[in-house]
Amino acid sequence: MDLLLEETVPGGGHASLIIKRGQSLRITDLRGGANVSVMLINANEKSERLNLPDTLKCQHTAKLTDGHCLYSDMGRVLAAIVADTCGWHDSIGGVSNAEEVHERYGSGRYQELRNAFYRNGTDNLLVEMGKWGLGISDLLMTLNLFSRVDVTGEGALNFVPGNSKAGDYVELYAPMNTLVVLTAIQHPLDPNPEYAPKPVKLALSHARRDVAELCRTSCEENVRGFINTDRFFL
Repeated sequence: MDLLLEETVPGGGHASLIIKRGQSLRITDLRGGANVSVMLINANEKSERLNLPDTLKCQHTAKLTDGHCLYSDMGRVLAAIVADTCGWHDSIGGVSNAEEVHERYGSGRYQELRNAFYRNGTDNLLVEMGKWGLGISDLLMTLNLFSRVDVTGEGALNFVPGNSKAGDYVELYAPMNTLVVLTAIQHPLDPNPEYAPKPVKLALSHARRDVAELCRTSCEENVRGFINTDRFFL
């Protein structure tokens, strides 16, 4: 692969970039225990966004890992998970907001802590979205990379600590020009009483043409999803 960009997002930080059609983005958990809340948007038509219910429905699973696709609300593939050493990524837990962070971790104001102040996922995503002309009405579904949330028999959500280890990574291939907005922030269900978001590394590369073949052919729905995506570029 031809490396185009490499950067580190510090714990509590945020970033955004476009993965162009035919490129891939590898996200690496540098210390273990990271959580990355991600939004995916069609970079050419920003009204088209990640739709997690459709993503889970059409592939008959809530356990997203390599071989799975991430669908838009137009039935197109915004990204395909082509490599994954973690094995489970949460699609139902959502993203933290300022009130939740204050309630869980206490006051962590900029006035006292400066750049170490307590951030939250919602505000972090909104900062990045503003760079692309998007606002709070555009803040929709987020996928939590490196985190696992199980559903108990009674319907409760159970966060599983230690799902990701240092060096674990997930690689997203883009069959279309996909705007990625992300923040390296703790999962809202993480029981850790301390504010301690972990850093991650981003690596953007040109990908091999056949890298997404497993995702494309893993089920009939994905075959159709890639066809829909290719038609967008005809």
